[in-house]
This record gives sequence, C-alpha cells and structure tokens, in this order.
Amino acid sequence: MHISQVQTASLLFVSLSGAKEKALPPIFAAQKRRLIAGHEDQVKKSWDRLLCTLRDEVDIQAAPSRFQDELRKRGVAVVRGVIPEGEARAYKEEFEAYMRARLHPHMLQTQKFLMSFWHSPAEDALISPIHPLTYADRLRIRQPGDAGFALGPHVDGGSVERWEDNGYGLGQVYQCIWEGRWEEYDPWEAGCRVPAVVDLYNGAGACSMFRMFQGWLGMSHTGPREGTLLVKPLLSMATAYYLLRPFFEPIAPAPAGNCSRLAMDTYLDPTNWRLEASLSSKMEGDTPGYSQDLTDIWHPHLRLDQTMVHIPRIAPGDYVAWHCDTIHSVDKVHQGRGESSVLYIPACPITEDNAQYVRRQREDFSNGVPPPDFPGVVGESGHIGRTTKDDLTRLTHELGLRSLGLEKWDLEEKNLKPDNGLC
Repeated sequence: MHISQVQTASLLFVSLSGAKEKALPPIFAAQKRRLIAGHEDQVKKSWDRLLCTLRDEVDIQAAPSRFQDELRKRGVAVVRGVIPEGEARAYKEEFEAYMRARLHPHMLQTQKFLMSFWHSPAEDALISPIHPLTYADRLRIRQPGDAGFALGPHVDGGSVERWEDNGYGLGQVYQCIWEGRWEEYDPWEAGCRVPAVVDLYNGAGACSMFRMFQGWLGMSHTGPREGTLLVKPLLSMATAYYLLRPFFEPIAPAPAGNCSRLAMDTYLDPTNWRLEASLSSKMEGDTPGYSQDLTDIWHPHLRLDQTMVHIPRIAPGDYVAWHCDTIHSVDKVHQGRGESSVLYIPACPITEDNAQYVRRQREDFSNGVPPPDFPGVVGESGHIGRTTKDDLTRLTHELGLRSLGLEKWDLEEKNLKPDNGLC
C-alpha cells in the first residue's frame, strides 16, 4: 500500500493516528440528557430488550435466507459479475478507466437496484433513490504483508453527529431510539437522511455526499485474511446498541483475563447494566472529526471478536456494498500472496446537496483538479492526454454521463427539480 494511504487513514481513525481518546466537553452530557428527557424508563427497558435480542442474534448471524430479507436485516450485499472480470482487472491498468468503472451501465443498474431498498413515506421528499450519482472516490492497492491499513470496526458518516441536534438530529433519524422504541427504527427510511449533517467538524476525508451504500468494485482475486473487508451483518440492532451504549454503565466491572463463559455472561446480562445516575459526557468511540470507532471493551454486547465476518472470495468485477450505518473493518494483516485492489464506488441518490457536490466535482474534473472532498493534491491539470469530457462521451453512455453531471436530466422525472445544479 502506498504511504499516502496510511497517512490518510490516520487522519480518519483515532485508532491509527496514535492519539489518545480525549474526554468530550460537558455539552455532550447535556445533550445526552436532552435526548432521553422524559423517556428514561422507556430507554432503560428498551436497552434490556435490546441486550436480550442481541444475545440471541449473535448465534444465528450465519444462517442463510432470501436475499431481500437478509439485505434489509444485515445491510451488506455482494453482487457477482457486475462488470466482466477481464474488463474490471484492466481498469487498474488503463489510463482513463478510473471514471469508466463508475459510469459502467451495469454498475449504475446495480446501484439503482440496491438503492430501491430505501424508501420515503413523504412523497415530497427531495430525494430520488432510483437515479445514481457518481462520487469520485479512492483506489486502494494493498500488497501482501501490509499491516498499515488495519482499520478496526468502525462506522463512517461522522461520530458525535449522530447524537447532536444539528447533526443527524436535523432529520430526527434516530428519534424512536431516544424514546425507547428501537424496534421501530427503520434504517431504510431515506427522507429523514436528507437534512441530516454528517460532518460538523470538517473531518479529513469525510464524504460530502449522502451515500445510501458504501461500496467497492473488486479488481483482483481476494479472499478472507487477504486484506479484505469484514462486516457486522446486523444492521438496526447494532445501530441501536452503539447509539444507546453511552447512556449505560455496568454495575460490576468486566471480568479480567481469560474469564469463564459464566463470568462474561453475568457481566453482559441486562441486570448488570444501569442508566448512568448522572449522565456524563463519555461517548464510547466518539471523537469529533473522526469516524465512529467500536471495540470489544467499549461495546461488549456486540461480541465483535466473534461476529465480524469476512465477505466471501471476490473476483474482479464483483461489487461489494454495505449500508451506510454498517459496522465494518479490514484485515489487520494482508496474509495473501497477491495484491488486494479495489475501486471505491458508493451508491448515492439524487438530493439537492448531492447534486450540488456533483456540480462542483464536474467543474474540478474539467479543470483537472481533485474533487471537493480531496483537497491538497496537485491533480492532473498539468498532465498531457488526461481524460476529458470528450473522452467519456466517446467511451460511455448517456446515463453514465448524467450521473457525473455531464449531461442534463429529464426534469419531468419524479423528484428532479430545476435548481438541482445538474441542468
């Protein structure tokens, strides 16, 4: 892996930066009190129900079922052969292919299919999940033996923003969880995500677009323990857990060392956990400007050491996608023999903010400079023969050009407005 990737990762994750987690200011204690004010009893009862359900769920994660049901519950999908293997492998070697992969008709159709799992009960919600927009993201090439890109379990899309009124609170994304009704939380409701702000602290590498799914396109043959992805294939319950965790504390501390199964079960039992008597500012795994980190010490009921699972073996052209709230990590060490190469391609719907980002991205592409989320790099403005709009027009199709803002959208289509910046 190139050194710049290690440096970039250290800016995104406290666990790789070498910095120690700092105590958050008292305003977060006040925010925690506001979130559950008047619902303390309901939240405690909901926490007990959640712990009991999680205890049962960790034992059945590997059980197969229908794709649609499992995707809604697990939030992770592998779609085989989205792009022909030979073509996908060649993307890493072709000069102009860094855009062509994202604009491939099969890629856009796959993203459209995955985003159809989202819904919005509000007919006037300014979002269209059936029209993918292209977000120019990174390329990762991880060499055998690499241990520098060892991202632990985490969730992207900010950290403390999930609890803040002017973050995810703007869309009341998690309101039912704060009221003790986590069973009613719908991670697939799209309308509430539109006003949410996921980056209040200008985090390095934060994504300015709303991604319904994070994802990448495989460009090499890669299997478990070969520098690949691991996921926690449990969506709504895991989300409810790491959101409620800062409100609770154990009565008896965690057993030390290699304890017995009985000792650990006693520690994890709901009767050993209580709502903080005086809500503190502690927010396990949260640091402003970074992603949400999770560990077995901070989040013991998730049993991350046992339940983070590898995605299956991937071939060039396979597309891996995971819901934007999904806990995920990567292999600590690449133990394979060949490189592990992926092209990050998230699935992004049309929203006003997304469209405005694509408009700026289009301008930067025309000028040969990095897009807005990737400042501080020289870019390709001085490169002879760099890819231009004319090249993409010749090599791709209208839908692909529209997704990049290079062609106009049909304004008669549902939820497309004249002021979306793409006209």
